[in-house]
Amino acid sequence: MSARFPRSARGFTLVEAMVALLVLSIGLLGIAALYVETLQASRSALLRTQAVTLASDLADRIRSNRVPANAYACGNPCDATTALNAVAIADLTDWLANVGALLPGGTGQVAFVDDGDPNTPDVYTIQVNWTELGQASAANFQLRLEI
Repeated sequence: MSARFPRSARGFTLVEAMVALLVLSIGLLGIAALYVETLQASRSALLRTQAVTLASDLADRIRSNRVPANAYACGNPCDATTALNAVAIADLTDWLANVGALLPGGTGQVAFVDDGDPNTPDVYTIQVNWTELGQASAANFQLRLEI
């Protein structure tokens, strides 16, 4: 003898199972999209950190080799051979190679401003540029160094 259940107590229908599967699939797609966004933000943060480190590295090199004051000015685009002494040329050559190797499409430039007033410090502006995947415009970091 088989037991008969009322229609409301027979369990899930195929439609209910499909709706549950659809809701679960949409949730998983949302999680996947969030994961991709997180990876892109992490990569962007890594590139920015590398740019800050590279600019700080050159600032330290400039502080350690201050004679002449404008030795590291190299123009835009930066050409290390326009530097004023051998140490500056070697530092800029090494720095530009690191910028190009560590940052996608990485370039650097160094500007020097001497206002002629002995009471105010001279200013170097170190700029690092790079391209980020999926971004229309180039990213950059600028460091102002007063010596």
